Amino acid sequence: MALREIGKRGKYLAVGIFLMGILAGCGETEEKIANATVMIQAMDYSGALAELDAAEEAGENERLINRSRGIAYMGLTDYEQAAAAFETALQGSNGLIENVDFDLNYYLAAAYAKQGDYAAAEVIYNNILALRPEEEDAYFLRGNARISLGKFDGAKEDFDRVIAMDSANYDRLIEIYEVLDFYGYQEVGKAYLQAALESGSKQMDNYCIGRIYYYLGEYQKAYLALEDAREKGGARSYLYLGRSYEATGDYNYAANVYNSYLSKYSGNAEIYNQLGLCEMAKGEYQKALDAFQAGMQLGDSAMQQSLSFNEVVAYEYLGEYKQAYALLTQYLANYPDDEQARREYGFLSTR
Repeated sequence: MALREIGKRGKYLAVGIFLMGILAGCGETEEKIANATVMIQAMDYSGALAELDAAEEAGENERLINRSRGIAYMGLTDYEQAAAAFETALQGSNGLIENVDFDLNYYLAAAYAKQGDYAAAEVIYNNILALRPEEEDAYFLRGNARISLGKFDGAKEDFDRVIAMDSANYDRLIEIYEVLDFYGYQEVGKAYLQAALESGSKQMDNYCIGRIYYYLGEYQKAYLALEDAREKGGARSYLYLGRSYEATGDYNYAANVYNSYLSKYSGNAEIYNQLGLCEMAKGEYQKALDAFQAGMQLGDSAMQQSLSFNEVVAYEYLGEYKQAYALLTQYLANYPDDEQARREYGFLSTR
């Protein structure tokens, strides 16, 4: 049963990545919408939908109700209902194009992408760019949609445009590399990274250099640069440093890196997840379980799925199949579209 780091390509088409806060535009009288927002943040999506029904009965803002409904349905992985809610919210426009309309279009495109309807998502990004031609995020996400449709040339044009708009945005550069790598264009992605290294930009410090070397597969150069920049990028520096050592097979030192961060700073769910993965690689399954569970206690919604899944795996490796089965049952209630987990559920049900 394969363990999981935080998703790569999935996070770029996920709801909320470039969007305004859930409470944006709420007035003081939108109490039930605000309550639903808190529930969404706590991943109580069904409770949020019930509260939004109450908000509708109370006469609160219909556009914001449908916007929040769409977000809640996204959390429940009901992307068809999510898209319908966002479309209803868009239809409530007074005819003037406002920031919330762009926000809703981004959400709607994400809902279509999650359904696999990348063509519809591409059309929405086209419309956004027709009105806001300098919207860097829309170019990046349209590139995601286009490469999903097999339109490599169009995707590359979008990625080229994104890089030209901000060549020193190395976080975005790495995201582009990861998307290209996912779709089998690793060498194209590496060419972007190599060009950035060769540019010799003064804005590129050891933290940036180390991360780029990591993705280029030059792990010794990566960890040498990242050791010098250990504190530069906070938790991300420690993650890349540890992963660089892991890539060379030095899991003991990698675990020391993660534990070093956790001893100095407040907890970080992704650090705990990576520590757990490292301990699993060492065969220290109880230590791995402890790390995954410590990460889950932090309530980081972006990491909760990976941590929950990896907790199941750890119990399985410990031979505690009954507990693994019970947790996987709950996991599938929260994440019903996870096909890998469903296959594993069939296996555990026979143990």
